[in-house]
Amino acid sequence: MASHLFRRLTALKSIPRANLLNNVPSMSYSKIYEPDYLEALKPKYPLYPPLVVRIRSHDFPILESYQSWIHKVAEAMDFDMEDSYPMPARETKVTRYKHKSTVVDAQYLLRMYERDLMISNVPSIRLPIFIRVLEAALPEGVILDIEEYSQEKENYRYIPDKQLLDLKQELEDIQKSKDNKSKK
Repeated sequence: MASHLFRRLTALKSIPRANLLNNVPSMSYSKIYEPDYLEALKPKYPLYPPLVVRIRSHDFPILESYQSWIHKVAEAMDFDMEDSYPMPARETKVTRYKHKSTVVDAQYLLRMYERDLMISNVPSIRLPIFIRVLEAALPEGVILDIEEYSQEKENYRYIPDKQLLDLKQELEDIQKSKDNKSKK
């Protein structure tokens, strides 16, 4: 066995070194192999980051109807509807006075209702069309805003719990009193 291996090694030594290197397939290590299907998964057009379509109105039924219509249009255009949620209503008190006096003639309580729809997977070529369609069908008295998603604005939708805030404050007071006692 050893003699057989020795004969092969001496045969390799007799072949010129240049011929040995020519027969070896060259491998380039500067490039990483990536399968073709990874390229097919990339979108053809660039995508926008998640967007929030915010609609506001004083008229609640019209706002709800327009929100459901926007949802249908976004799904028809193959956008991903991540979330759809109401925001707390904002109340504004309006007082009307009698002419040239300080006597109150009437008081009104106006509520501004708001709905947010978060969409993602929006190609850059379809967003202008989507905006134009929404503007064309915008009901009277409805305000439409489209902006990039931000966590701070989403936190606004949560109404703070008074009891929870009181308990947190009480816990902080207890911690402060313990710290003061330990310092003495």
